[in-house]
Amino acid sequence: MNLLRKILFPFAIIYGIITSFRNFLYDTGVLKSYSFNLPIISVGNLSVGGTGKTPQIEYLIRLLNEKYKIATLSRGYKRKSNDFILADANVNASIIGDEPFQFYSKFPNIQVAVDANRKNGIEQLLSQFSKPELILLDDAFQHRKVKAGLDILLTSYNELYSDDFQLPTGNLRETRNGAKRANIIVVTKCPSDLSNKSRNEITKKLKIKSNQQLFYTTIAYDDFVYSKNGKRSVSEIENVDKLLLAGIAKPQSFFKYLYNKSEVCLTFSDHHDFTDKDILEIINKAKNKIIITTEKDYVRLNGRIPKEQLFYLPIQSIFLEEGEYFDKIITNYVEFSLRNS
Repeated sequence: MNLLRKILFPFAIIYGIITSFRNFLYDTGVLKSYSFNLPIISVGNLSVGGTGKTPQIEYLIRLLNEKYKIATLSRGYKRKSNDFILADANVNASIIGDEPFQFYSKFPNIQVAVDANRKNGIEQLLSQFSKPELILLDDAFQHRKVKAGLDILLTSYNELYSDDFQLPTGNLRETRNGAKRANIIVVTKCPSDLSNKSRNEITKKLKIKSNQQLFYTTIAYDDFVYSKNGKRSVSEIENVDKLLLAGIAKPQSFFKYLYNKSEVCLTFSDHHDFTDKDILEIINKAKNKIIITTEKDYVRLNGRIPKEQLFYLPIQSIFLEEGEYFDKIITNYVEFSLRNS
C-alpha cells in the first residue's frame, strides 16, 4: 500500500459507510430492486477490474447458447455513445465498448446490448421482436436496481477480496461484506496445480456461507494466435521476434506466456483508447515484427495496424475441479426459472 493510499484511509472509511448504507437501503426495501420474468445471471466482482469477468461470461455463453436465446447486457465502459444500444453490423468497439464488441464478434447468434441503466437495458431487450430467454449481466454486482436470479462473484487468486480494502485505500468498490449477496463465488486465475491445503486456507479467508458455492478456475491460453489472415501456433512463434502489447488491468500472465528475452513489451491502461499517436508508436517499435495482443485489445486495434502483422491470443476460463457441478447449478437455475416464468 503506497503512502497516498494510507493518507486517504479516512476517505475509505467514509466510502465504506456510504456503500454499506446504500446496501442497507436495498436490503430493507427502502430502495427498490426490480425482478424480471426470465432467468438473469449476474457476473461481477468487488474490486475494480482484473478478475476475469470476460472469460467467465464467455464460459456461460458457450455453456448455454446452443439451447437458449441469450443476451448479454453491459455498461459498455468507455464507449463513445449513450443510452441503450443493441449491437448490429454498424457498431464497433468505440460505440459499444471493447468487451461487448468482443462478445458480438465471437458469438453472432446472441444479442449483445449496452446500457448503464441495467433496468432500462433489460426492458429494452424484452421489448424486441425476438426477445431473449436468458440475460447475462456483465459487471453488475453493485447495480442493485436489478435483482438477478443468480449472482456470480469473482475474486482473483492473487488479490482476494478478503485481503483488500475499499477505495481509495484499497481496490474494493464496496466493503467485503458485500460478498454475502453472492450465490456463487469463483476464485479466478489460480495456479493449475492449486493444492487442497491452499483451497482450504482460501475458503477460511473468504468466510464462505453455507448457502454459497465456491469454485476455482485458471486461465488457459490458446495454442494458437489469430489474425485476419489465419493463425499460427504459439510453439511456432516461440523464438520469432515479436512485439507484445496489452491494454488490460493485469497483463503480467499474458506477457509471461509469450515472452522471450528478445521481446518488446508495450503496456497501456485498461480499456485504453488508442490514439493515432499510439498506433504510430506501436508500428515504429514493432518495425517488421509481428504484433501479438490480447483479444480485448485486438477489437480496438483491428483495421488500424496491417492485418498481416497483428495477431491476438484468446483465453478461456477453465475449472480446476467440479466444473460439471458448476454447469449443473447454472443449467438447473435456468431450466427452473423458465418453467416458472
